[in-house]
Amino acid sequence: MALREKLETIREMAKARIPPEARATMERSIEQLRASGIMTHVAKVGQPAPDFSLPNAEGQEVSLKALLARGPVVLSFYRGRWCPYCNAELEALQQALPEITAGGASLVVISPQVARTSRETEEPKPFSFEMLRDFGNRVAEAYGLAFTLPEDLQAIYQKFGIDLPRGNGDGTWRLPVPARFVIDLGGTIRAADADPDYTRRPEPAQTVEALKKLRA
Repeated sequence: MALREKLETIREMAKARIPPEARATMERSIEQLRASGIMTHVAKVGQPAPDFSLPNAEGQEVSLKALLARGPVVLSFYRGRWCPYCNAELEALQQALPEITAGGASLVVISPQVARTSRETEEPKPFSFEMLRDFGNRVAEAYGLAFTLPEDLQAIYQKFGIDLPRGNGDGTWRLPVPARFVIDLGGTIRAADADPDYTRRPEPAQTVEALKKLRA
């Protein structure tokens, strides 16, 4: 099943589960974020990718510079393991991992989440790629992705058991716009996809194609 089909299934399930007034607030927040002009600040194709060094799940520092010394990098920003749309994307990226790494590329995913939220009742699924913790959304900010959830949406998230201040570990309601970048050996962004609508994500096949163009 393609990622877009999985995301559509999650959207339909949400319609049946989430009250209409809450859905309206969530949809309005997406349009407000889009209207804020945030997309003008997102890192773009042809620009140098901001360097970073972040801890992985084991506490080991992983830097973009070190990754690029081995090959191109696919860099994906996601909101957190409490987000079903993010989990669907992570699973799709795991399935595509052999194609992503075939040409020597690395896949790295970044989230501000540093602690589990009460919404997460199951152990997280293991993945075969680096999952880095962006405390304070500092790297997301460098890529132009960081924003703060509006107060009406914060109240809805709290009702759902999504305690972002605790999950992020910094007391804030900040998140990254979900995004995926392909970075070449020289540290230049060669493909970029970001969308304020967190229910929509690019297909991993698009990322694989971008990597093939780099090899060509």
